[in-house]
Amino acid sequence: MKFVAFERAKQGTGASRRLRISGRTPGIVYGGSAEPLAIEIDHNALWHALKKEAFHASVLDMELNGVDSKVLLRNVQMHPFKQLILHIDFQRVDANTKLHMKVPLHYSGEENSPAVKTDNCLANHVVTEIEVLCLPTDLPEFVAVDLSGLKKGASLHLANITLPKGVTAVSRGGNKNPVLVSVVPLAVEVAAPVEAAPAGKAGAKGGKAAKK
Repeated sequence: MKFVAFERAKQGTGASRRLRISGRTPGIVYGGSAEPLAIEIDHNALWHALKKEAFHASVLDMELNGVDSKVLLRNVQMHPFKQLILHIDFQRVDANTKLHMKVPLHYSGEENSPAVKTDNCLANHVVTEIEVLCLPTDLPEFVAVDLSGLKKGASLHLANITLPKGVTAVSRGGNKNPVLVSVVPLAVEVAAPVEAAPAGKAGAKGGKAAKK
């Protein structure tokens, strides 16, 4: 994806506030051999770009002063309750340096799996994105995961999925092979039996009515 940025001359709280009022979002681009650079971006264009998954998980083309450069989205600061982007950070990309990036998982085929189709189970998506390590040119927008082979009583782990060439999964913490999808049996509702009224009580009521 490509977006256009402009060099920001004035900095500081007051300057950023005036910039937002004018419909621009302040930001910064850093990393690589160059110094950090203050930038500004059209707010509406940025708002719509942020709604696209690829803007968060792929190498972006930033046009600045007529020159294109490769960057990654690293941080977005939103207003607590307004639909307003307060600040945005980008990192320059070195083509020869591997990068850490979170990539979304796109699941498909679960409706055709034995677990869901015949065994009345539910495929619970425990993890929706994974962190990967790769060169910028190998970074995928997403990782496709086929769930058509899911079976009752089984789970899909990180080691079970196939990653694109040049891409390595990064696990944090002690669990090196976390569960991505678990198979959960659906609860079956059983109707409670209707209790019949005791015969003695019914007869007693009938007897009183007859006596009157």
